[in-house]
Amino acid sequence: MAKYKGGFGGGMPNMNNLMKQAQKMQEEMAKQQEALAVREFRGTAGGGAVVVIMLGDYSLKDVQIDEGVMDDREMLQDLLLVAFNDAIKQVRFETESGMKGLTGGLF
Repeated sequence: MAKYKGGFGGGMPNMNNLMKQAQKMQEEMAKQQEALAVREFRGTAGGGAVVVIMLGDYSLKDVQIDEGVMDDREMLQDLLLVAFNDAIKQVRFETESGMKGLTGGLF
């Protein structure tokens, strides 16, 4: 049976290396967030009758509404909700995919 050597030796990773890896991961995450923040995501509803363009930082860039749906207020409200939620799902998916790529699926 192996004897315990105490401290961080005995097969434990070097703490300096772990800190360097963590810092590198943070830098990569920051770069990824910056790139994602300016990417456009299109949420659509009603076959394109309503289009919402959202940036990766969840800010709204544009809303496009077909004149054909302007007369039905309830339908327009529903289509807006669907389009916004569609855009939000896309941003979340890209954010989560990028994080998994950097962390190897840890988070």
